[in-house]
Amino acid sequence: MANDRSVRFLSALGGASTSRVLNLFRIAADNVDNAEHLEKPLFLSPIINKTFLLKHRTRADETYLFASPKAVATKIIIPFDSSDLRAGGRSLFVDQRGYIDTLREAGNYTNETLERDLTVLRLLNAVPSLDPFLLREHLRNHRIEVSPSYFAISQGDQERMHTFVSQQMSKLIALAGGDSTSSGRLVSAMLSNEIDEKLEPLRLTLGLTGNDFREGVFSWRGFLYYKWSMGRFWPDVMGVLREINSIQPFGGLSPEQKVYLAAARRNIIEMVRDNGNHVNKALGIYDSSFGDLVE
Repeated sequence: MANDRSVRFLSALGGASTSRVLNLFRIAADNVDNAEHLEKPLFLSPIINKTFLLKHRTRADETYLFASPKAVATKIIIPFDSSDLRAGGRSLFVDQRGYIDTLREAGNYTNETLERDLTVLRLLNAVPSLDPFLLREHLRNHRIEVSPSYFAISQGDQERMHTFVSQQMSKLIALAGGDSTSSGRLVSAMLSNEIDEKLEPLRLTLGLTGNDFREGVFSWRGFLYYKWSMGRFWPDVMGVLREINSIQPFGGLSPEQKVYLAAARRNIIEMVRDNGNHVNKALGIYDSSFGDLVE
């Protein structure tokens, strides 16, 4: 394993998860009294279950660690000192050379627990993002059930989403006779990582039982999260596409290269456009359903 001081920057994270970082260290600290968190851990090794997982863009001096080139790898960072994250930690990559033996030693595994955690790490390595909604569905699709505490929206994202969600919910809140104060309370409860009594009037109005309501709120929160993410993400994508369409390589091009470059540009732009339309159609289904609820 390598010494890794990047964990110093992770100590400043205010919440559980971002699209790039899964902060298991913070999740464990926040759920020390949560029985379900202990009963349904993400990793069976207590050591690995208190690490930082990062989607890491591999550098040129890291390519030798892998049997084949990887643009992005999943990094596991184990803190040296749980009481002082500034001390840094030890790190390894999923599927690096000698990975299984290194992980076995680092996580103090038995054979049974190692096999299960290798499966989970393989699944996390296969997805492009560590955002909480994608992770939960990916694990569920492979019949791995873990505590909901691992799929929280980070505090920073909650704060950034608050205004957006307030705007989205304004019609529903106005119909219920609410004002800005009640709007703020509902939005805070919707974005909170806990489904508690603050949302009980909404549960009664929708006529849902406890578990169905928890699932519904999680999905509702997911749609709001992705609508908000798309609004922040898409303007930057359009700028990148304009650059792809205009950038020119250095040196001369053969006729074949010119044809290939034009086709490659066109294919990239069309694929991004088509995928963007696909995402917007899915979000459109949500908008239509929410509109029906308001009506």
